[in-house]
Amino acid sequence: MKKILITVISIISFSAFGYGQSRMNLDSILNKIAVNHPVAKMYDANIRASDEAAKGARSWMAPEIGTGLYMVPYNVGLWKRDPSGASGAGQYMISVQQMIANKSELDANAKYMAAVSVYDREAKKASLNELYAAAKKSYYAWILLDKKLKVIDESETALNFMIQSAEIRYKNSLGKINAYYKAKAAVGNLGNQRIMLKNEIQQRKILLNTLMNRDKNENFEIDPEYRLKDYNKVDSSYFSEHRSDIKAIDGNFRLAGLQQNLERTKLKPQFGFRYDHMFGFGGVPGQYTLMAMVKLPIAGWSSKQYKANIESLKWKMEGYQAQKQMMLNDASGQSEGLMVAITNKKQQVALYEGNIVPALKKNFQTTQLSYEQNTGDLFELFDAWDTLNKTQLEYFEQLQSLLDMQAELDRVLEQK
Repeated sequence: MKKILITVISIISFSAFGYGQSRMNLDSILNKIAVNHPVAKMYDANIRASDEAAKGARSWMAPEIGTGLYMVPYNVGLWKRDPSGASGAGQYMISVQQMIANKSELDANAKYMAAVSVYDREAKKASLNELYAAAKKSYYAWILLDKKLKVIDESETALNFMIQSAEIRYKNSLGKINAYYKAKAAVGNLGNQRIMLKNEIQQRKILLNTLMNRDKNENFEIDPEYRLKDYNKVDSSYFSEHRSDIKAIDGNFRLAGLQQNLERTKLKPQFGFRYDHMFGFGGVPGQYTLMAMVKLPIAGWSSKQYKANIESLKWKMEGYQAQKQMMLNDASGQSEGLMVAITNKKQQVALYEGNIVPALKKNFQTTQLSYEQNTGDLFELFDAWDTLNKTQLEYFEQLQSLLDMQAELDRVLEQK
């Protein structure tokens, strides 16, 4: 009964441990970044702010209301009608003034305000694209670090076999011990490498948790699968249509054009009216004034600011065009260079996978078999293992470089 109870507790503990760590693939990590990272929330707030501000784009100027005494003598006695029947002097006035909104200015302002959030929408995508690239590089690095740990485990098993075998042979005077201490030192080096690799895995985990805006030490595992992509060559039109940072520059260019149109509408006359009503004192009859008003910004001393703004915006648009061309040129060059590098790196990785590593594994197995049959010595076996171990780690470095370039090209092409 006691044994059964211990077994049940062990199964429950193992299950709790296994299910306590969630397993995440790359897509789920990228989706969490898009939802939870503060940069997404920041841009969402900016977009909402711009959209809310745009709701008031067609507002008129507030009416002006005034009230007070009008043409009233300082002598209060003169306010009243005198005994001879003459009217008093002075009036109490209420005044209302309203400028009538220029329809063309309202339309231009509405178009401008509606376009303000376009930049933030594209800037959000561009910022997330940068975060995706960082997440992919950490994710791929973690996969290969796990693979390196497995190689270290296999190497440690092989070295322990050499050490134990050498000890037995030396005791029975059947072998030399010249490579024995090399094998023991190699086990220690593997221990150091294991510590370093586990630290690097923890760093990648912290970075991914940070990008997902979670507790930095939250534990999880990743799906060890990865995919090597094939890419087609692209031209500058692709980047104009797909790169969010370039589309953001286009948005700024259009925004400057809309602002320029808005400034032009301010050069047009603006009309208004003013109405005053007076209540007379001491029999003075009620009176009113009704006046039309017009602002004339076309006068030289008042139009200078608007014309200067229009000219300034023209040069700002020139700057946006040059900036876009620069970004298109950089993106085209980066994508072309990365595609060539990826093609060559794939060939190197294929040589490791199809030729170099399998041949060295076969060499190690053959040398181990010779050693077990007493036709080979420990030094030859250690040398075969050492060559295989270093080559496998070199292979993972080449694969890491390939996956990093793939993540970088995804960033340049803005592919999730």
